Amino acid sequence: MSLKVPEDRTVRIVFLGAAGVGKTSLITRFLQDRFDSKYTRTVEELHALEYDTEGARVRIEILDTSGSYAFPAMRALCIRTGDAFALVYAADEPHSLEELQRLREEILELKGVTFTGITVIENKSDLDSRCRQATAEVMRTVEEDWGAGFVETSACTGENVTGVFRDLLQQLKLPSRVSPALSRRRQTMTKESAGAGKRSPMKKNNSCILS
Repeated sequence: MSLKVPEDRTVRIVFLGAAGVGKTSLITRFLQDRFDSKYTRTVEELHALEYDTEGARVRIEILDTSGSYAFPAMRALCIRTGDAFALVYAADEPHSLEELQRLREEILELKGVTFTGITVIENKSDLDSRCRQATAEVMRTVEEDWGAGFVETSACTGENVTGVFRDLLQQLKLPSRVSPALSRRRQTMTKESAGAGKRSPMKKNNSCILS
């Protein structure tokens, strides 16, 4: 009796959220362990990492999306091709939290109401508590009403960034030892432009206040 050969697998994690909430910063902190305080508008970028596990190769794609899609069809395509979703909001920006509700509704509309591969991320947890949303209330809504994961993190300090990807990989039912958080320095990361081209970057100062 021949043994079944495990098939290679490709999974895609899509980062969604309003502009300026720190989607790119979280990915950069995770992959390169660095933080850039200057804001550069993202068009769309795809990062790919490959791992060998249990005799099969796993390709993990991380799609960094724009916070303001000019064409709704582009965002719909990103959602259709995604396997798990990181919905990011900034702790000090109320409108960015409101955007997550709309994004979740769009995901469920396209992926089905029973879809559960969502993790909500509160970024900028390093900010003074007076600038932050009522985190406990948001967490309760996300975990109890949405049935999704919730992670507080800071791309600025690196706090709990690995927790974001650990939760996402659990959503994808990947073995824990595959986690890029544990192996990233031994892997080769490729970075591709997944859009039609890049515009000139718009930069702004982004303060990082430690609490």
